Amino acid sequence: MAKQSKRFREAQALVEHGKFYSADEAVALVKKTATAKFDETIELHVRLGVDPKYADQQVRGAIVLPNGIGKTKRVLAFVTGEKVAEAQAAGADYVGSDDLVAKIQGGWFDFDVAVATPDMMRIIGRLGKLLGPRGLMPNPKLGTVTPDIAKAIGEQKAGKVEYRTDKQGNIHCPIGKKSFEDDKLKENYQTLIDTLIRVKPAAAKGQYIRSITLAAAMGPGVPIQI
Repeated sequence: MAKQSKRFREAQALVEHGKFYSADEAVALVKKTATAKFDETIELHVRLGVDPKYADQQVRGAIVLPNGIGKTKRVLAFVTGEKVAEAQAAGADYVGSDDLVAKIQGGWFDFDVAVATPDMMRIIGRLGKLLGPRGLMPNPKLGTVTPDIAKAIGEQKAGKVEYRTDKQGNIHCPIGKKSFEDDKLKENYQTLIDTLIRVKPAAAKGQYIRSITLAAAMGPGVPIQI
């Protein structure tokens, strides 16, 4: 087991063992535990009562958090024709088609999210094995494959985040930065929780939300009352 740093132990001591905090208390406390020398990302971890090995119990989607996540994403747009100017005007960092495909096949992945118009999927398909494992493959279910490319780019720039259950049924998602005001972090938190409740699979049985934990990227988890 890796040895915990003095900084982490001091932060962990701020969290009362066995206590479950209200969302307001957790937001305030998790900011106190974020003692790294950079603006730490605040992450929400939710354990769901689902079994992701069954397709009808998988939870996946994307939402635009009301206050963003404090990071400007580098957006790549696969487009051609008149959509090129539209993507550029919307703020895409990289715009192209076959040229970008070739670049990625050469090992370039200097972007955070890829969006595409539906007609481009015929050439993007051959990038599946490269983009898929990195979570960068455009997907219509996530709104990253759409004719309205300007809207897709705008949402990504505004702080759209993807949520997806891992193999154990957990959701891990950023909701902002330590520098955010408490009420903005709380609003992002509540938006994500409300969304997870709304998309509860019909096949999920028993208690749906099993645990909620808030944590700074380099800090200890703060358990929240369900």
